[in-house]
Amino acid sequence: MSTLILTDDEQKVIQLTEELLHEFPPKTTDAVTFLGAQFDKGLAWVHFEVGCGGLGLNPKLQRQINEQVFAAGAPNPVGRNPIGHGMCGPTVAVWGTAEQKKRYLRPLFTGEEIWCQLFSEPGSGSDFAGLSAKGVRDGDEWIANGQKVWTTLAHLSRWGLLIVRTDSDAVKHAGMTAFVVDMQAPGVEVRPLYQITGEAEFNEVYFTDVRIPHCEMLGSVGDGWRVSLTTLMNERVSIGGAIPGKGSGAIREATKVWSSLPQDERDPATKDELMKLWIRAELLRLTNIRASQNRKMGDPGPEGSIAKLAMAELHKDIYSFAVSMMGAQGMLFPSGYNKIRPEFAMGTENTQKSFLRSRANSIEGGTSEVMRNILGERVLGLPGDIRVDRDRPWSQVARN
Repeated sequence: MSTLILTDDEQKVIQLTEELLHEFPPKTTDAVTFLGAQFDKGLAWVHFEVGCGGLGLNPKLQRQINEQVFAAGAPNPVGRNPIGHGMCGPTVAVWGTAEQKKRYLRPLFTGEEIWCQLFSEPGSGSDFAGLSAKGVRDGDEWIANGQKVWTTLAHLSRWGLLIVRTDSDAVKHAGMTAFVVDMQAPGVEVRPLYQITGEAEFNEVYFTDVRIPHCEMLGSVGDGWRVSLTTLMNERVSIGGAIPGKGSGAIREATKVWSSLPQDERDPATKDELMKLWIRAELLRLTNIRASQNRKMGDPGPEGSIAKLAMAELHKDIYSFAVSMMGAQGMLFPSGYNKIRPEFAMGTENTQKSFLRSRANSIEGGTSEVMRNILGERVLGLPGDIRVDRDRPWSQVARN
């Protein structure tokens, strides 16, 4: 009988996780206390540096930690703070000062402070580098003015990751700077954007003479594009790179609809289509496992766009098929259009709502068209689109 040999790092992680579960039993410990203890032991993001929720170890070990704590009933830190956990936290870890990491990462992980990402604008969605919100230096502060749109959970957020233009005479990719912004500061206004689901998890945010301390800059002046790439690469992995259980998630919903059909409606053609979708879902799951195992410490590469693109198109196809199987019932909307501002993103109480919400999958986090361009240029090495404004100052570029 072969004996499994663990590395020193694996043994360390197992021991610390067992200590965590013994000292703070998930079933009798409130979520904030447990997650705070997990952070303090370096088991929040195991590849982050010591003192910042990590141990400086290989990120592959995080899956082992998660499996242990979730099996014991621990809370999922992504929960109410998906943007913070999947996108803003990794960005602060890479670009933040020691003071910023100490101040922000722990309450972000515990969910005590919700975060949002302030990138897209009405006139520059897919062309992120064309943004026009401005930041002007005023002594030890910066004054921000402009509008952001499609900001998930901004109505609940305590902090936001904001990119503004600080040099209009630089080329558009070079004249941007990143900041942590207080979402409760004077001059910040959050307005709901209601979706076809009847909910407003998205928002538009207006900045009117909002003062941001210079110490809240991420990186240096002009680093906004590089900071944003860190966020966007993590965003695509966060949205599309999850590793669900076999047959779970969207395909499970379609399978449930199939199982609920009368026997005489389970025809071979419909079953064949369901099996094709199940195979696509399993291929995506296995691909994400492989990508997770191969991912190196640091920023994820463009391969994250593969998972994001595949997930978006697959979800739309699965839910379209599921609603079609439901027949006339698929035209009903049990959730009702209650015009609410949810505390969670992407709520999916029923198949019809999931169908409507899945339409956004191919827009949020980068449109499917943008994902294809990224994969063509950065993975396949194909010629890029013609960009006539690449070397022109932003102030001379035509805009909407």
